[in-house]
Amino acid sequence: MKKSLGILLLFGLLLTATACGLLQEPAAPSATLEAVPLEIEEAEEAAVVEEATAVAAEPPVEVEEAAETAAPSDEVAADGLVVYEISQGDSEVRFELDEDLRGTRITVVGITDQVAGQLALDLSDLSTAQVGAIQINARTLVTENNFRNRAIQNEILDTDTYEIISFVPTAVTGLPASAVMGEEISFTIEGDLTIRDVTAPATFSVTATAVSATQITGTATATVLRDAFGLNIPEAPGVANVENEVDLIITFVANAS
Repeated sequence: MKKSLGILLLFGLLLTATACGLLQEPAAPSATLEAVPLEIEEAEEAAVVEEATAVAAEPPVEVEEAAETAAPSDEVAADGLVVYEISQGDSEVRFELDEDLRGTRITVVGITDQVAGQLALDLSDLSTAQVGAIQINARTLVTENNFRNRAIQNEILDTDTYEIISFVPTAVTGLPASAVMGEEISFTIEGDLTIRDVTAPATFSVTATAVSATQITGTATATVLRDAFGLNIPEAPGVANVENEVDLIITFVANAS
């Protein structure tokens, strides 16, 4: 009788776990993540208009001077906005938060390389810098525990319905006037972070380095609150006191496209 009751209890627990998604395999990524192209046409058009106005205001040049101006040159201007795109193979997004697991305080870390985004920089004039939307495929986030992965994807983030986490910048502040190759700079990016169906403001602190004219590397970090996005932790044996503060860290390599 006791054995039968135990089997029924176990069966009931399995049914409950399956129903709440703890044993259900998470949805696979629907497609390869691609960056949302930056819209910088307006800045380019303004530059063209400014150049045309400047040319129109210049006095006519002599034929000899014009010929010299038209002569080919070995020098190529390095100024102007260059679009850099995050390299997924070289970049990583992770979240970190603390919890009690069977009485021991641990730090849970979730990682993915499925991050996409673009930024546009003129290293000689950082006042024109632009940062595009950053996207993360939540279905690819993994921790060291498959049971936790299913809970995160099926229950907490509901990635079957909400596959993409996005951050849309609204302001970039604290940039110096220009950047020197190999020198680290620090600044902040404010924007709107969307997780599931909730959008809330977030601020990333960024350190970045121009490794070369064609590559930017850096790290962006932010701390958000779970309850601000309605991210509730399902009950699980041995899990308690899950931290409300979640650290988001993006370590990126962006190459000129």
